[in-house]
Amino acid sequence: MTNPKITLSELDTPVKVLFTGYLTTVAIGYLFALIQILFTHGMADGKFGLSIDDIVYSYYGNRSGTVLETKLTGSMKNKASEQENFRIMQWVRDGADEQEYKTLKIDRIIESKCAVCHNEGAAGIPDFNEFDNIKELAKQDEGATFSSLTRVSHIHLFGISFIFMFVGLIFSFSTTASSQYKSIAIGMPYAFLIIDILSWWLTKLSPMFASLIMVAGAGMGASFAFMWIVSIKEMWFINNPWFCEPNSRCQRTLKIVSGLGINSLAFIGGKLRREIFPKLFEVVKSAFNWLYNKMQ
Repeated sequence: MTNPKITLSELDTPVKVLFTGYLTTVAIGYLFALIQILFTHGMADGKFGLSIDDIVYSYYGNRSGTVLETKLTGSMKNKASEQENFRIMQWVRDGADEQEYKTLKIDRIIESKCAVCHNEGAAGIPDFNEFDNIKELAKQDEGATFSSLTRVSHIHLFGISFIFMFVGLIFSFSTTASSQYKSIAIGMPYAFLIIDILSWWLTKLSPMFASLIMVAGAGMGASFAFMWIVSIKEMWFINNPWFCEPNSRCQRTLKIVSGLGINSLAFIGGKLRREIFPKLFEVVKSAFNWLYNKMQ
């Protein structure tokens, strides 16, 4: 005797509401995460929009300048006037002397425009009431520190894996794809999450790996969107008389769209298995070889 399979379209309405509420909430959270990336990493090169240069500056750093200069021409550009930013950058280029810090009234600019956020009560950012913290940022920009990468890595690995666990659990009750292709869709975000975190560390060591971050991020986003759309569609738009009458043209159209989704997933799965993952494996292997040679 085989156990009956539970499908999304056959769930009771309260369970559908529960699943839909969760999926809607995490989708909004995902959207705000993307916006946050645009306003932080996306401004690293001083231009709005995420690019390879933004990723390189964020993780490897802009080795031709200092951290303060990078911030004042990037994400912190609009926090002070152009004249004030220029005065701070000129002071940094002249050696960031502590005596000139007060003589040139740089301290007043910092106090009025920066210390509002950069104070002893702020977590995760330096306190600009202490000159040593400012002096530290006046050194060559080497991007994210290993300490910050460690902190952010474990937060992302724990938090995002929990999100995809529940999204994948809901999606596992779908009937749009076979068990084989559902397994690919459910496993994709975990693979791309690990590649994403690993590529942060590799980019910190060499800018040549920056493109891996964009590939991994796009892969996570695509897998999330696919599972989200399929789950919502099957819960509310399949075999629901209030939306589409059984055997109606609407239902036939949905079946055609579902068929296209299956074919697309099969195509993506084949590409990942035959081309993308082997190439990523070779890149990661090359990265470890490069790192091993650098340590010799």
